Amino acid sequence: MRIGIVTCGGDCPGLNAVLRGVTKAAEKLGWQVIGFLDGFEGLLPPAQYMVLDHTRTHGIMQQGGTILGTTSRGHFIAKVGAGEKAQVPAEIIEKARRTIGDLEIDCLIVVGGDGSLTTALQLQETGFSIIGVPKTIDNDLEATSMTFGFDSAVACVADSLDRLHSTAMSHKRVMVLEVMGRHAGWIALFGGIVGGADIILLPEIPFEWEKVAQAVRRRDAAGYKCTLIVVAEGAKPKDGQQSYHHNADGEHRLGGIGEIVTAEVAGRTGKESRCCVLGHLQRGGTPTTTDRLLGTQFGTKAVELIAEGKFGSMVSYQNNEVLDVPIADAVYRLKLVDPNHQLVKTARKIGISFGD
Repeated sequence: MRIGIVTCGGDCPGLNAVLRGVTKAAEKLGWQVIGFLDGFEGLLPPAQYMVLDHTRTHGIMQQGGTILGTTSRGHFIAKVGAGEKAQVPAEIIEKARRTIGDLEIDCLIVVGGDGSLTTALQLQETGFSIIGVPKTIDNDLEATSMTFGFDSAVACVADSLDRLHSTAMSHKRVMVLEVMGRHAGWIALFGGIVGGADIILLPEIPFEWEKVAQAVRRRDAAGYKCTLIVVAEGAKPKDGQQSYHHNADGEHRLGGIGEIVTAEVAGRTGKESRCCVLGHLQRGGTPTTTDRLLGTQFGTKAVELIAEGKFGSMVSYQNNEVLDVPIADAVYRLKLVDPNHQLVKTARKIGISFGD
């Protein structure tokens, strides 16, 4: 048996743990693993790949990123936005099919998020043998309760809030921390709670400027020296729009809401306010122990699914077990924060405001 593997979309901590888990489990069965470089692009002739074995994957589990490289651009983009789907051109699929045939690959493991798994599903539907492994720091895939990379991103937010708290206390400032989360606010919610945030603004709970300002004023009146605000990049005020950056290429990227919140709070409260944007710091660095463990479990489970011939399946973490679901159940549906989620209720009980 010869299996291929690609790491697609945005990088995140834990990807190398998956590669190591796949390789070690496959070698134990006497199988060979071919790692394609730079996501799906490595499948295009001339194929770009490396053979993965125990020597090549030794010591990589604690490294961030992916030794195979990845890309969120290129010829295989099958999803162009939330709820929007585009088909990978037939000629591109046929080129990938020739590569798979020439290298005698029996199955392809696709490690990626919603967009990459949408592409994986299309490949499965056109005759490829595919196993999916979910990857997103946003933790927004409906068919799995957790994805690796999320815990590391939350740890980054918590550490940042710890650091911001000391400088905010010294200057009696409002500190606004903008974190990732286009449509789902899981990073902001988890990170805000464990990092001691006072206000958390999520995409799923539209906020009111005056209520955010009131929360800051209440803290000031109660004698608190500072206020920490965490805002997901996709958060928006009621009757408002998400904030985008526009570049010279005409591309629109979410971001900028942190600066807007900072300016509004300063203007409405008179409090000195500063903004910090975490950006790609959330994607980088050493994975937490949780993400190393989850990545290893996902990798070995993918090999198990191949052995069982369960192609078209995706690894899924549910109720503290690593199981599997059809890839079709994982795409097209995002797992969003329910405004009545238990963690939202917990946050409200300890005085955290959501600006609503």
